[in-house]
Amino acid sequence: MIPPSPHCISPVRVAVVQFDPQCGIDNLPANVAHGLALAERAVADGARLIVLPELCNTGYAYRGRTEAYALAEAVPDGATVQLWQAFARKHGVYLAAGIAERDGMRLYDCAVLLGPEGFIGKYRKAHLWNCEKLWFCPGDLGFPVFETPIGRIGLMICWDLWFPEVPRLLALQGADIICSLNNWVWTPPPLFDDTGKCMASYLTMTAAHANNVFIAAANRVGSDRGDRFLGCSLIAGTNGWPIGKVAGAEEETILQADIDVVCARSAPIWNSLNDLPRDRRADLYDSMLGYRLHPMMPR
Repeated sequence: MIPPSPHCISPVRVAVVQFDPQCGIDNLPANVAHGLALAERAVADGARLIVLPELCNTGYAYRGRTEAYALAEAVPDGATVQLWQAFARKHGVYLAAGIAERDGMRLYDCAVLLGPEGFIGKYRKAHLWNCEKLWFCPGDLGFPVFETPIGRIGLMICWDLWFPEVPRLLALQGADIICSLNNWVWTPPPLFDDTGKCMASYLTMTAAHANNVFIAAANRVGSDRGDRFLGCSLIAGTNGWPIGKVAGAEEETILQADIDVVCARSAPIWNSLNDLPRDRRADLYDSMLGYRLHPMMPR
């Protein structure tokens, strides 16, 4: 086991798991088992917060809404969340993972957060990409931030990253770390630069830098019914730079980083005159961008 980093006020080892879940009812048990086997490896190396990709139990490339509905489960009472919850309790860790949620006849692309205390909360993807609009409803829970013993955790999913309001609103609500659950797909080239990073890598780094927040971004790899995925998972520090390497585009892997979670709460004063929170022009724009779903905001 790697020894913890010294001089941390709130040290947490974070892991992002990059793997290749495949779509289809027959593949669901194997997807869940493989994701948990990789998460168990992260636990063995000391991880306290583990992030799995978007829709990591079902795979991504549904053939239609009927299949999406068949693969979806209730949250938190469905079988997959119950297995994830048991894992988090057994190992005393926090686990963020992506699932297709069924709520009556509605389906949502959902991220759940589990911990030693059980089910903590969920986020429903607000910004739907491409064919997701054909089976999922847009998220209706806003952008919640969850208080945990290790720090304040926010969740976002894939295409949300392209909307800078999402990490900004999570940061404004006090998130220490954002878990970004992804299925970043191949799009028209260029896909990667000379260092092997994709555009999503840079957007993750930019969001972390601009908001003084850690972002743990787990993407998947491989192909699923003709869709290809980019990999490039990473853990970005509050200064935006990756802590350790950015994952490759092909391999299943686990990235880990030791972070001091609460250092995200200190104002990023880069010199004697610049301070990100202080320099915001809230006299020109709403300080919360019009967002009123945070429990501390007036309705």
